[in-house]
Amino acid sequence: MSCLSPSQLQKFQEDGFLVLEGFFSADECAVMQQRIGKLVADMDVPVHCRIEFSTREEEQLRTKGDKDYFLSSGDKIRYFFEKDVFDEKGNFLVPPEKSINKIGHALHAYDPVFRSVTHSPKVQALAKSLGFQMPVVVQSMYIFKQPLFGGEVVPHQDSTFLHTEPLGRLLGLWIALENATLENGCLWFIPGSHTGGVSRRLVRTGDGSKPDVGFLGSEPVWDASLFVPTPARRGDLVLIHGEVVHKSEKNLSDRSRHAYTFHLMESLGTVWSSENWLQPSAELPFPPLYT
Repeated sequence: MSCLSPSQLQKFQEDGFLVLEGFFSADECAVMQQRIGKLVADMDVPVHCRIEFSTREEEQLRTKGDKDYFLSSGDKIRYFFEKDVFDEKGNFLVPPEKSINKIGHALHAYDPVFRSVTHSPKVQALAKSLGFQMPVVVQSMYIFKQPLFGGEVVPHQDSTFLHTEPLGRLLGLWIALENATLENGCLWFIPGSHTGGVSRRLVRTGDGSKPDVGFLGSEPVWDASLFVPTPARRGDLVLIHGEVVHKSEKNLSDRSRHAYTFHLMESLGTVWSSENWLQPSAELPFPPLYT
């Protein structure tokens, strides 16, 4: 069922996250995985653009590679890699298809398979049942969580990186394309943590000719005992409030944990921060979900 029941809506409003079981079929998941396999097989990333992606603050601020490659990726399809997969010259130490961390940030706009999924009638119906009036798609990512070394995602709030005024206008939709388990790095949430505002923000700095980023505020030390694991089976969709605190652990298993995720923003009465790292462009304004 694409629309939320009253009890599901209440649960989401209370916890800040919700698992919708079997939202996508096995066949729909297979189509997305097959398409991403083709993109990975065809990828050609110049050495100076081979960025090791990390969610740790100190590593984000000293990212190896051309930082513009990341900052200008909002209207492109670009490739980001795990830590320690390159030698000092930027050559792959492991096969490229096993080294990739994620592909982002405009799959929803430029790839026909992911555009179809993002704008599917059941996603539209789900957004309407959540009360969205004029939702737009802000960004999209395919996340690999590679076997044995897929990196952790430290505790964070999505609105740290995608800030809106007022808050509460951002929604993440996270689709499990493979089973997400305790062993391979499922999501963990602090229920109810979406009600306390945002503790820090990633903002653009510099004079505009060579954009860079920095953090405003600081991330609290979250009590580990507050997190609850949220396993998901292939085809499940996880709704993620923009301010809910969540994380995932390093993948220590021999199985990957593929997921497709994208973010919606209610555009009616909302200001997208001009300081956000991701900005709409003339080539790609944020596309409306309802077409």
